[in-house]
Amino acid sequence: MTNPLDISEDKALLWLMAIACGICAGANYYAQPLIHSIQLYFQASQSDVALTVTFAQVSYALGLLFIVPMGDILNKTKFIPLLMFCAAMGLFICAFSINLPMLWLGTIIAGLFSVAAQILIPFATMAVKPEKTGEVVGLLMSGLLVGILLSTSLAGLLSNLFNWKIIYIVSGILMLMVAVVLNARLPHLASQKMSYFGIFKSMGQLIKQERRLVYRSCVGAFAFATMSILFSTIAILMTQSFQLSDVMVGCVTLVGVFGALSTKKIGKIADRGFSKSITWIGIGILASAWIFLYFGQYYLLSYIAGFGLMNLGLATVHTSNQNIIFRLRPDAKSRINSIYMTSYFIGGACGSALGIFAWHHGGWLSACLVGIGLIMACAVFALLDLNFVKKHVV
Repeated sequence: MTNPLDISEDKALLWLMAIACGICAGANYYAQPLIHSIQLYFQASQSDVALTVTFAQVSYALGLLFIVPMGDILNKTKFIPLLMFCAAMGLFICAFSINLPMLWLGTIIAGLFSVAAQILIPFATMAVKPEKTGEVVGLLMSGLLVGILLSTSLAGLLSNLFNWKIIYIVSGILMLMVAVVLNARLPHLASQKMSYFGIFKSMGQLIKQERRLVYRSCVGAFAFATMSILFSTIAILMTQSFQLSDVMVGCVTLVGVFGALSTKKIGKIADRGFSKSITWIGIGILASAWIFLYFGQYYLLSYIAGFGLMNLGLATVHTSNQNIIFRLRPDAKSRINSIYMTSYFIGGACGSALGIFAWHHGGWLSACLVGIGLIMACAVFALLDLNFVKKHVV
């Protein structure tokens, strides 16, 4: 399915879509720096409050699997703002929660429907000319990644200044405002006629037929897994090695914004036919990051440099992957993104678990070695993809 529509020159709309991606993605990360404040507010155990983070991750994964594919069969112009409205309702439930189960409910609703960003990205690729795909994906990914990186810092800052619930109120209001504008501005694109259960049968066929989708999903999964080791260990390492406060730990992660902002430029380069080269550059950056990160246990600046390189490498690999997979089957972009992003977040969850396991059984050195091993696995699937292209693509 092709569409002559090209919104690449509508900079205001593209930036609004990028902001929408950032708000949606960030909605799943607010609870991470607020665990202690929530625990005190509800007088609950730390383990019970920590389930809030788990519910956010699980609900988002379920949304990726069961909601995102619907983008291929529904009117995306209305569906995307509707999902954002539902996510905003979840954020408001969190903001006005009177007990922990109510916070869990709001978190689950926000997580399920914040996957609007993962429908918005393939939607954007359908509304631009093919030669603009990488640039547009890069811009929206910048918004998404910056949203994730800023979410924890802003949540911690607003909590210290006012109250831990403020971030949910502000985010919910912004989500509603952006949804209203998108509802008026998004162009209409044709959708396919297919039953909901037919979507999943089709996704199974895509996995069987599109070998590059499988390889690139694995590349993305292992790349995100190595990054997720940092997510699960940064607070432990920073507090033990440098005695940093929670707010300062959040500030350390802000260096990743520079990597996130590079995705538009990376996308432009990918549009010129350099996706495979960009992938290997990204993998090389990820590998070099672990050298700085290892010495980061002794020198804070080394850790900050490694964290920044890790974000740049991940953004490079991820943008390259999406530039490739969205060109495989133009009629199935939401389903393709569902498969890819579900694999991506499974990789992230496994990486977080491996990071904690490695830390408890061998310290920071062990965590670094696991990180390098995951990058090697990422490189293996990149090689398989390269070999497949050489054999099957003329």
